[in-house]
Amino acid sequence: MIRKKIKDKMYGVILAAGKGDRIRPLSFDLPKPLLPICNKPIMEYQLLDMARLGIKDFVFVVGHLKEKIMAYFGNGDLWGVNIRYVEQKEKLGIAHAVGQLEGYIDAPFMLFLGDIFIVPKNLERMISTFKKNNVGAVLAVKKENDPESIKKNFTVSLDPRTNKVKRVIEKPRFLSTNLKGCGVYLFDQAIFDAIRCTPRTAMRDEYEITTAIQILIEDGCEVYTEEVIDWDMNVTIPADLLLCNRKQLKRIGKDNIICQTAKISPSAEIINSVIGKNVEIHHPIRIKDSVIMDGVKIKDKSDFNNNLVSPTSIIRVDA
Repeated sequence: MIRKKIKDKMYGVILAAGKGDRIRPLSFDLPKPLLPICNKPIMEYQLLDMARLGIKDFVFVVGHLKEKIMAYFGNGDLWGVNIRYVEQKEKLGIAHAVGQLEGYIDAPFMLFLGDIFIVPKNLERMISTFKKNNVGAVLAVKKENDPESIKKNFTVSLDPRTNKVKRVIEKPRFLSTNLKGCGVYLFDQAIFDAIRCTPRTAMRDEYEITTAIQILIEDGCEVYTEEVIDWDMNVTIPADLLLCNRKQLKRIGKDNIICQTAKISPSAEIINSVIGKNVEIHHPIRIKDSVIMDGVKIKDKSDFNNNLVSPTSIIRVDA
């Protein structure tokens, strides 16, 4: 496999094409990567994480409700970056989505999965390792104490002599390591050659990025890991979104976050909750441990507890 010399230029990529079937009905109104954590879309956190590394050129892979993502981010001017959009018309897995980028990217790229909320630490280490070793890929990992969390993602086995990745396993049933992949990758363009050789898997009939990474390794490219994730969560079901909001509130030391454009009854009580833009709360009710999304108008006189509320749905999440 012939690889180009690493350039200083680097792209940022966010995959945001999925339908989010398991988080319905919220995904009827918004693509999952636009769902809010403390009044900011998951994707926006990812964009800012990469922009802080000096990345200026972005490509978003879109599909479901793509017009809403494009309307929110536009060409990137508000964030001081350049954004282009590529549509994934068939939903055939992460490797298939990445493969759509080949004609748009001429340098290494950092990739985020748009439905994973991540609090990173020292992402710069991924770039340092990538440039220092001239490798094919660097994978963001964390040591995970919850086996079930690892089984929902992928695991990584390292060669103890070289500390290089020797094997990646998608959604493992039997664990031999506690290193969990976290949905952040740094790739050389060689990944596109590997993707072209990637078959669909029997498990999900998709083109898995872990299969492509394994092919990259077997073709002689060096792949490393960096522990650069403080905490992360795959936002898969409504309870995940509520939990992410609670954790982020706690992490930033806030009791509540209430958008300035919200109109709230003076006697209403807001406890450990997030209130979005243009929300209206008409009565002196109690809202606790809840997320009230942009544009919601609450005329009920009943209290809300452990609720996710969008303009079209109210979801009660068991505590």
